[in-house]
Formats: sequence, C-alpha cells, structure tokens
Amino acid sequence: MTGLIITFAQQKGGAGKTTVAAHVAIACALGGRSVALLDTDPQGSLGQWFERREASLGAAHADLLFRTASGWGARREARALARDHDVVVLDTPPKSDLELRPSLEAANLVAIPVQPAPIDLWATEPTLAMVDNVGTRAILILNRVIRGTLLGTEIAREIAAMGHPVATTELGSRVAFAASMGEGKTVMETQPSSFAAAEIRELTVEVLVQAARGAQRKEAPPSAPRVREVVAAAGGRR
Repeated sequence: MTGLIITFAQQKGGAGKTTVAAHVAIACALGGRSVALLDTDPQGSLGQWFERREASLGAAHADLLFRTASGWGARREARALARDHDVVVLDTPPKSDLELRPSLEAANLVAIPVQPAPIDLWATEPTLAMVDNVGTRAILILNRVIRGTLLGTEIAREIAAMGHPVATTELGSRVAFAASMGEGKTVMETQPSSFAAAEIRELTVEVLVQAARGAQRKEAPPSAPRVREVVAAAGGRR
C-alpha cells in the first residue's frame, strides 16, 4: 500500500492553507479513507486544531493520525506514513526554500490556495517556481472568493494563465470555515448540508484526481530515447 501525498503550500501567510488542508483531510476521512496529517509548520496551527478536535470528539473519534516533522525529516515521515494510509496531508510553513523543498519533493500533488487579490497572485509565483524545480504536479485553488466582483474575475483569469491546473471548485468567503476550525471540526461536520460543505467535497474529488495523476507520473519509467539519438550518441548511422 502506498497512499497519496498531498502537500499544501503557499509562501504568503493568511491564504487559508491550513484551513483548506484540514478540510480536505476530513473530507477524505469521511469518504472512508485512512488519513494522516503531517504538520511541518513551526507555528503549529494544524496541531492546535487537531488538539481541539481530540478534546471535542475524543482521541478515538478524531478520524486522523497526526504527526509533526521539519526540514528534510518531512520527506521521510511523509513517505513512511503513506505506507500505512490512503492519504497523507502536509501543512507547510510560509518560509524559505530549504524548509519547504522536502515537502514538495515527497508530494504527489502540491495544492496551492490563492486568494483573488494581486498580492496573493504575486506571492504564488515563487511557490510555483519551486514546484516546477522539483517536478511535482500542482493545482491552484481559489479561496475566499467573493463572487460577482470584477477584480475576482480578472485575478481568476490571470491564475488560469500561470501554466498549472486550476481547481474548477472555488471556495467562497464564508465564516463557517473559520468557525468550524475553532471547534476542532470542519464544515462537513458542523454544517453538512451547507454550500461550504458541498464546495469542500467537490474540491476534494478534484484534488484526489490530480494527486493520482501525479502519482502515476512519478511511478512511470523514463521514456526510452529515440533510436536516432542512441545511434548518434554511439557515433554510428542508421
């Protein structure tokens, strides 16, 4: 068994990375998958949420395994967890390349939440450059979207032009997300029939599909060189 590793990354703080990571993890768990959370952010926001979850639901009903790691240890820990879980979700720090790179390398998919604002768009470019450098598949997720605004439409168009898949599902700017996190839960548990919960379920399906494609790409053997290239390298003719 080798599970999917999904790393949530964004070098700009306040993009909703931890909230989206926790919600996708719980959506996977509620869908019957075994899920592990790996917090690599020294701020420990995901860990604080998990502690509230255990206090509220009891350790036996938290539905997740939780671990922490940092630096190069994140890659090793993520791969170890993937041997025993269907899905491993990593939350990362908005920090330097050295801290983030191992989490990107371990991932089958890097999920990047982006708010529809110019400063968030600019901050996403270094993260995408790092993803391209390590060769991991990525998906951009529009978060805290206020629908019907001209700015939001323009930013969405610019994000779509950045050369990476963009999730069809957008997450609205909803108080329910933050409120549920404060209880150690998610909107699928506090408001299961809400638009917010539906958005998360739909987004999770997209994320899992993209992660599976990323896993296939990593497992595929390198393509064989063309015959002419082999012959040329050997100094012969064909």
